[in-house]
Amino acid sequence: MNVTVLSGGVGGAKLVRALVEALGGERVIAIVNVGDDIEALGLRVSPDVDSVVYALAGIADEQRGWGRADETWRALETVSALGGDDWFKLGDRDLGVHLVRTQALRAGEPLSSVTGRIARALGVRATILPATDDELRTFVVTPAGTFSFQEWFVARGHRDEVDAVDVRGDATAAPGVLEAIAEADLLAIGPSNPYVSVGPILAVRQIRDALERRRVPCVAVSPLVGGRAVKGPADRMLRRLAGGTTPAHVASCYAGLIDALVFDESDDAGDLNVQPIVTRTLMTDEESRRRVADATLSVPV
Repeated sequence: MNVTVLSGGVGGAKLVRALVEALGGERVIAIVNVGDDIEALGLRVSPDVDSVVYALAGIADEQRGWGRADETWRALETVSALGGDDWFKLGDRDLGVHLVRTQALRAGEPLSSVTGRIARALGVRATILPATDDELRTFVVTPAGTFSFQEWFVARGHRDEVDAVDVRGDATAAPGVLEAIAEADLLAIGPSNPYVSVGPILAVRQIRDALERRRVPCVAVSPLVGGRAVKGPADRMLRRLAGGTTPAHVASCYAGLIDALVFDESDDAGDLNVQPIVTRTLMTDEESRRRVADATLSVPV
């Protein structure tokens, strides 16, 4: 079975890893959000892409929940000492990736190409595709004003309630993305925030259209456990923007795009209008990842 996954950062990366462990890297393609991308200290950072790469390379910091394991922070300490912008945390090992990416982009190499090179160099066998090579940026509209995603999420600690999400950029799908959707035996959407992690992928009109025209099932995995986000503000956003945090509210974010929803056994399906798939969805180790992978793959194809 060949599976194509729409993925945000940490949650999506866990599902991609689970599917790779179940099927092998050659069978899995991840289409990853780039709306979170940022220029930090003159470097192009792609946080969600890097989260997927690091997870599949086995070098993600699973305790902190982002970045690389065994990280050091000497460069950032120097930035702080010199009065530079240090609010966006870049570790020393992480910096190496951003330096290579930035140099390649300035030389005219597309993001999809340099992403593939970095992933292969780190031993990743799955295919990782940014949703687009074009500039696509997520802005968050709050009662306190409109902020770029990272300013709201990191600098302001996502404390502001969200009234709307504004994804900006006239973007087309990156090379290989539409083919990955068309040729998959199963499509999946990772347990990422529907609004700020998956939403920017679907803001690429070609990708949304391809999902709407799908000829194979598409299954989403809920990012909530017991109506609460495992990490981040997804529950607060769903409560404010969708009216609640049930599986039905999660599914409403993907109306017309999914045929099934995997959700945690602690949640009540309610008036869910797609196929319910119930399991324990918290992924903390290989056994729990396999359980979620099996549930995702249980949709008849």
